[in-house]
Amino acid sequence: MNITRAQQIYNSEQNFQVLFNGSPVWIEGLSAGNQTARIRSLNDDENIIEVPVTELVEG
Repeated sequence: MNITRAQQIYNSEQNFQVLFNGSPVWIEGLSAGNQTARIRSLNDDENIIEVPVTELVEG
C-alpha cells in the first residue's frame, strides 16, 4: 500500500479491510513524512506498533 491510499482509508467513514502480515489491523494514525502507519491488531487490541505503509495490504 502507498501513503496516499493509507490516508484515504484512514480518513474514510467506510471500513476497509487492511492486513499486516496476513492479520487484520486498524490504522490508528499515519506519518506521511516517515511513510509509516501506527496500527492495532484486530485480534490483539492492546498493542499499537508503527510499520512502513508499504507492508500494509488492502484486503
